[in-house]
Amino acid sequence: MRIKVKRLPHARDLPLPFYATEHASGMDLLAAVEEPLLIKPLGRALVPTGIAVELPPGFEAQVRPRSGLALRHGVTLLNSPGTVDADYRGEVKVILVNLGQEDFLVRRGDRIAQLVVCQVVRVELEEVEELSTTGRAERGFGSTGYYNI
Repeated sequence: MRIKVKRLPHARDLPLPFYATEHASGMDLLAAVEEPLLIKPLGRALVPTGIAVELPPGFEAQVRPRSGLALRHGVTLLNSPGTVDADYRGEVKVILVNLGQEDFLVRRGDRIAQLVVCQVVRVELEEVEELSTTGRAERGFGSTGYYNI
């Protein structure tokens, strides 16, 4: 599948998103910041990527955290995964949050998130008085246990 991507003027010198390994499911998104951006502990920032995409109907792009940033620095994404809808043509931006204890510096070209393109299904809702029964029923939020037995 081919996805159209527009490199915006403030990202002319940056590579397009890319798969870091042969079987990676997400393409790395790069920070298209003009100057280094400092994110204090518990702070957040909207980071530009310098790209806009044209997704076909029936697809979305999910913006997801990078595990290394989360593990090493406590930096992740708010509203994760972020959704890029098929009819959105604006710049893809990433809401980074620093949950770590140290300042985090975002530099131009840093890999800050990943972009996963997924097929989506639109549904029609049918309002009913009752739903079918299951063994789980309404139990949720940890109802299946914590430990493997």
